[in-house]
Amino acid sequence: MPTLTYGSYLKIDELLALQRPQSDPPEHDEMLFIVVHQVYELWFKQMLHEIDAAIRNLDAGDLLKVQKSFRRIHSIQHLLEEQIDVLETMTPQEFNAFRYRLNPASGFQSAQFREIEFLCGAQESEHLRYLEPTDEERARLERRRAEPTLYDALKGVLTRRGYASEPRDALIGSLKAIYEDSERRYDLYLLLEDFIEFDERFLLWRGRHVRMVERMIGMKPGTGGSLGVSYLEKTLSKKFFPELWEFRTLLGLNSPP
Repeated sequence: MPTLTYGSYLKIDELLALQRPQSDPPEHDEMLFIVVHQVYELWFKQMLHEIDAAIRNLDAGDLLKVQKSFRRIHSIQHLLEEQIDVLETMTPQEFNAFRYRLNPASGFQSAQFREIEFLCGAQESEHLRYLEPTDEERARLERRRAEPTLYDALKGVLTRRGYASEPRDALIGSLKAIYEDSERRYDLYLLLEDFIEFDERFLLWRGRHVRMVERMIGMKPGTGGSLGVSYLEKTLSKKFFPELWEFRTLLGLNSPP
């Protein structure tokens, strides 16, 4: 059996053979575009791995392990946003030199990103109409849509700790009560802060992504048939855990002057 090396363990030769520009003659910046988006998919894979772990540990009531997963997820989200800085070293002229060759491929077709959305409770994503999944991707997406979500797992923790999680108004009341008694419910308080940070970082990344797309292509349609920026703008107000945002309006309303 061959000795294990850095290259053989990480499959470096195979990895470096996966960047295959479509432009002929080659456009210099197409390599950057491919590398950044392949790295996105690798981070999506790790994020799914961590979300799955977080759901298992929420179900088991091990909130310390959940916190560890969220620390890693937040760091990955930060990297996803920073990758936009790298993409923006490419000018619109440089992108448009090879963009036409990408049609009808589109970032909307990322099955892993749809999996993340499903696991976070966005079960009816409009993006699905742009997907052309392989049989394997379709099976994964169907499995994800049938699985309990991250939000379901959180509600399970609250229910087991004696807090109502349904209907919506009862959940909002429970969240408010935890924050107002945070010193005695500090583990739940920190858990909820991890959830809101997760949601906030997704919103920040979506915002950066939309502005980057507008900077590159203006208001042109997307390569996959979407309306491009005008469609992406609609995603900026979508929150995975809306009640975690809504109850904050109620905090302090009953406090003495």
